[in-house]
Amino acid sequence: MSKSKSVGILGCGWLGKPLSIELQKSFSVECFSRENTLDNSSFWQSDIVIIAIHTKENYLDTVQKIATLTNSASDIILMSSISVYREFDEDVDESALITKGSLMKEAEDLLLAQRKRVLILRLGGLMGSDRVAGVWKSATAFSDGFVNYIHRDDVIAIINKILHVEVNSGIYNLVAPNHPTRLEIHQKNSKKHNKEIGAFEGFSKRRVLAKKIIDELGYDFSYPNPLEFWD
Repeated sequence: MSKSKSVGILGCGWLGKPLSIELQKSFSVECFSRENTLDNSSFWQSDIVIIAIHTKENYLDTVQKIATLTNSASDIILMSSISVYREFDEDVDESALITKGSLMKEAEDLLLAQRKRVLILRLGGLMGSDRVAGVWKSATAFSDGFVNYIHRDDVIAIINKILHVEVNSGIYNLVAPNHPTRLEIHQKNSKKHNKEIGAFEGFSKRRVLAKKIIDELGYDFSYPNPLEFWD
């Protein structure tokens, strides 16, 4: 794919900004905030539109505008979430039949119903850099269970590869392949950062599997084990 391909990223935050910096090495990239998008016609004409915003401030209205106003030939990539699998307490992949609605699932369905070239990326818990599990939150009570985290660097690398091989439709889980427990991670990080460990109860057996992205994209995770995200 040539650098003449334009990429418009909606959301210039913790993920969107470094993503834009990486993609600029190969593509013509602009990063837009939710506030200035409507005033920039270049966003609506982007060859590839990446939605990387929080589910707040009329989220569905924003997604609907993108579905309606972007060029009909544009590829749309939605940064979704594994929260769509909240009803499951077992191993789960993209083939799961989701029966409990959520705002994120509504956004997925909206785009899939109105556009042909839609790629849904269901991201696990975003970690890495200054996001340290068990340290960066002020909460002191936690539910234990298998974690479904992904390092930000892997998300950026996967999207970069997706654009280069021109995958423009489908649903993929983006989750590190290893699933240690939340307690294991907090114990390690609390010791490393000299923090008090919180209280744990319960146990979630849900493991969100990312075999599809590994098999179809041939992607090799740089950070396969969340226990080693901050080493």
